[in-house]
Amino acid sequence: MAVIDQYFQHLVATGGSDLHLSEGQPPKLRAHGTIQPISEGILEHETIRAMLAEICDEKAFERFLETGDLDFAYEMDQESRFRCNYFKQKNGLGAVFRLIPTKIKTLQDLKVPDSIERFGDMRSGLVLVTGPTGSGKSTTLAALIDYINRTYSRHIITIEEPIEFVHNNKKSTISQREVPVHCPSFADGLRASLREDADIVLVGEMRDLETISLALTAAETGLLVFGTLHTNNARKTVDRLVDVFPSDQQAQVRTMLAGSLRGVVAQLLLKTEDGGRTAVNEILVSTPAVSSVIREGATQKLFDIITGGKEYGMQFMDDSIWSKMLEGRVSALEAYMKAIDKSRFKAALPPEYAELGNSGGGTTED
Repeated sequence: MAVIDQYFQHLVATGGSDLHLSEGQPPKLRAHGTIQPISEGILEHETIRAMLAEICDEKAFERFLETGDLDFAYEMDQESRFRCNYFKQKNGLGAVFRLIPTKIKTLQDLKVPDSIERFGDMRSGLVLVTGPTGSGKSTTLAALIDYINRTYSRHIITIEEPIEFVHNNKKSTISQREVPVHCPSFADGLRASLREDADIVLVGEMRDLETISLALTAAETGLLVFGTLHTNNARKTVDRLVDVFPSDQQAQVRTMLAGSLRGVVAQLLLKTEDGGRTAVNEILVSTPAVSSVIREGATQKLFDIITGGKEYGMQFMDDSIWSKMLEGRVSALEAYMKAIDKSRFKAALPPEYAELGNSGGGTTED
């Protein structure tokens, strides 16, 4: 057993989500959104270096010591798998480990709106799942891929850094590729998938012009492409995709995106009253009106389309937050803090937080 496994076992036993190790600091874990120390002992350089080296490929660890960053996955046992990120920081070495559930939850388990499942029924186009780090994007995408895997006979290729949820073949055939182990980059993996008789491609992160350009091309040529971005709502997502390109190409990109975008699922996690967390979603479903707005570059009109598009399965983020608050799942304060239009939630704040409502009652995005 690796020395670090004692911390992983503690994380699993206490229901935590992340383990934080940092040279010069005590080991810490995150449980239900809050970080707390596991013990008072400070991690010395030799101790943390030995722990990090023990569970990592030797060449990969040497590369980390040179570059200062490394991502990979580590499996402690059949029930416990971790996404590992090594980094260098002011006091020396550091690492964060995210517990990846080995059982993939279904979309029904996650209690997401039914319209998200319908994205799995599509044959081509681009579907984006967006949100900040730790918002559950990977969990939602894994559930969507599992739905397709159980329902259709397709060839699904995932390009991830690292591979998080491990999918077994059911009705579909799934090829999971890890960056940089199986392909040098997301763009290289996506380019190769065009020659690998894929029906569906999942791109773990669309963070540069080349990857986004290839994703649009793949979606246009008949593949169903799922991708992620670190944006908080549908409008920001469309703007980000277009803004990556030079200004002289943006009109053409808007036309491509108008034709290929099938939907955007933006996701946030809110702390619940019982100490857990729950997902809220903004959902944009492509319609002729959505395509027209994207083509024109008038993304400010998406707000009206989403709020008026319930019959198509659309949902505005603040409406989702409002519903959770009315159900009593989340507090008025938590709803206010995560809302875009804070003025809508101001009246629901308890008296002790009235000053907070008075100080920032406007609209905030991203």
